[in-house]
Amino acid sequence: MNDRRTPDSRKLSVLCSLLISAIALVAARRSFAQPTAQAVSAYNSYVSVVESRLLTQHQSQKAFLAGQVLSPQNALHLRLGEPVIEHVAASNSAEFPGALLHHWRGTAFAPGAKAADFEHLLRDFNAYPQHFSPQVLQASILSQQGDHLLASMRVRQKHVLTVVLDSTYDVAFGRRDAHDGYSASRSVAIYEIDSAGTAREHALNPAEEHGFLWRLNTYWSYEERDGGLYIQVESVSLSRSIPAGVAWAVRPFVGSVPRESLEFTLRSACEAVRK
Repeated sequence: MNDRRTPDSRKLSVLCSLLISAIALVAARRSFAQPTAQAVSAYNSYVSVVESRLLTQHQSQKAFLAGQVLSPQNALHLRLGEPVIEHVAASNSAEFPGALLHHWRGTAFAPGAKAADFEHLLRDFNAYPQHFSPQVLQASILSQQGDHLLASMRVRQKHVLTVVLDSTYDVAFGRRDAHDGYSASRSVAIYEIDSAGTAREHALNPAEEHGFLWRLNTYWSYEERDGGLYIQVESVSLSRSIPAGVAWAVRPFVGSVPRESLEFTLRSACEAVRK
């Protein structure tokens, strides 16, 4: 059927639809603006299993990296400079009321890179805006004691809407020997920033937030072998479920951002360590 509306009427219809969706988005913020205690408990239980597996993995002499990433087919992709991205798990079951769990893993190979250089890259938070631009806007270390530190970061994501988040992370580093290393970064606090970069900039209060990202843990594992460095990163995050009427704004974040952010971070890290 032909659309017989005038260009002006079509524009008005689009604007009305966006306005209605925007109103629904604001209204939906009041429902599940923060994760339920049950969803947080389920997330913590899932993370505990992941970290137990990583502990065993990092003590292994034969399986320092997870999955079948070094199978002949995957090894070929890695040697050609293409990362291997795996969707480990996703859940919106009854265990996570009003929330979605996302678990992604990515692996890449950096020819000629050394484990010590990569560890230096991960520890140099002040250089994150340089290495991980345009996603990372600001980063700094708040406190540090040996291999344990507290860091802050401002990140910008753009999918239909532009969302800016200020986060604080508890970060710990470890190594098995001079050729292998790992780190764990666990979110302590995540705030959604409104009007970022303007005089009206402020953090939204819990009742106002959209729930694009409630929790984020990131785990790096890196192994020096075969003339280079295998780099693996896993992200486990918790976001709100997709409320009716606002899928146009929320779905790109809860569906696309976890994977795209992980792949961008992995590629950027490999590029930085190659330099």
